[in-house]
Amino acid sequence: MTEQLLEIKKDLSKKLKKDRFEHTIGVMYTAASLAMRYGEDIQKALTAGLLHDCGKFCPAKEQIKLCRKKGIELTESELEMPALIHAKLGAYLAEHEYGIKDREILDAITYHTTGCPDMTMLEKIVYIADYIEPNRAEIPGLSEVRRLAFEEIDQAVCRSAESTTRYLRDGGKAVDPMTVRTYNFYKKEK
Repeated sequence: MTEQLLEIKKDLSKKLKKDRFEHTIGVMYTAASLAMRYGEDIQKALTAGLLHDCGKFCPAKEQIKLCRKKGIELTESELEMPALIHAKLGAYLAEHEYGIKDREILDAITYHTTGCPDMTMLEKIVYIADYIEPNRAEIPGLSEVRRLAFEEIDQAVCRSAESTTRYLRDGGKAVDPMTVRTYNFYKKEK
């Protein structure tokens, strides 16, 4: 791990709640493992995994205020589902507070909650690492997605988006249109 990543890790350990920080470390190492599997840049995966939830250091209302203050545009669905806002805020913080200039890393942070059609390998890795990291509570289909993540990542993305969509709809919650677009794209790819 680079000196920069060690500093970021130290800072996040102070800013994030204990369970959020443990999840973050799980995502970071899971992303690195997936990067090794798929021949992706391990340092980029570690960096994106470590910073993916850096925008979750404060409650959703504060995240919205920060986005408005920093000129980060939010969609209607993000305002309806504030749990999504930390992704865009996190990409902003990664760039402006932690000095990350690599667009690929910033995009992986941006899309880690909803995915998007035709993701780069790094985007898929962080999206899936967030879903499958070892600290995640067991949910139906998780072990299958974990297996697929290391065998056929596009199928893992499809299953993850499908599961997220079904979970939200079954719970009477709104589903972000980008998650639906992600599912439809990767369903066709199968």
